[in-house]
Amino acid sequence: MSEAIRLPDLMLVTGVSRIDVLSARLAASPCLQRGGLPWVAHFNCNSAAMAFNATLDSRPRAEWLVWAHQDVFLPEGWDRRFAAALRDARFRFPNLAVAGAYGISGAGRSAVRAGHVLDRGQLLKEPAALPCPVNSLDELLLAVRVDSPLRMDPALGFDFYATDLVLQAQEAGLASAVVDAYCEHWSDTPSSGPMPRELFERVKANGHAFELKWAHRLPVSTPCFEITRPGDVAAFVDSIAWVAP
Repeated sequence: MSEAIRLPDLMLVTGVSRIDVLSARLAASPCLQRGGLPWVAHFNCNSAAMAFNATLDSRPRAEWLVWAHQDVFLPEGWDRRFAAALRDARFRFPNLAVAGAYGISGAGRSAVRAGHVLDRGQLLKEPAALPCPVNSLDELLLAVRVDSPLRMDPALGFDFYATDLVLQAQEAGLASAVVDAYCEHWSDTPSSGPMPRELFERVKANGHAFELKWAHRLPVSTPCFEITRPGDVAAFVDSIAWVAP
């Protein structure tokens, strides 16, 4: 079969903190139920990197390793559509190494949102044509080419690791893009208001680590934050949320 027609092989990995959420969402996806998309779940991880890097280092028999949150649902036929989108994106961007479902092109006033997802019941279908080269990705779903040198950074815990991968790729001369990978994201993380203390402190600490690591690349716009200097993540979190009693 010609390279122009063949779809790349995929494998999926996730980190699990709640088995009920996994069972109701990601594990209920048709492509995982039927066994069409090989996948592995890691429990009791202290970072996304712990699960993702271990799977990469096991040398999976796939060309792309897909990371998805446990609360993501992949609709019927998603695996083939995503593989086709990755194949087509590589025709456009031959050095593509990171791809995701939602992200940001540019930064600051020039930032443009790209992607097509259902997020907590709200359809986000941005006008940017896909595939779209990006400077930031959301963590809900992303894929990394297995033969690339990229790894998630354990210092970032469970936040900012997708944008970190994009910036790593850029510094290595590799491309990142949002492709049309429509899926459903059923996060219970509040967008504002009371927040559990553990989550409140986690986002601020991981944001600080990200800001210091990439201070030479600021400003950076992520789907949730505008970061122009160290301290911006903490200031924004403090402005929209408070610790739940």
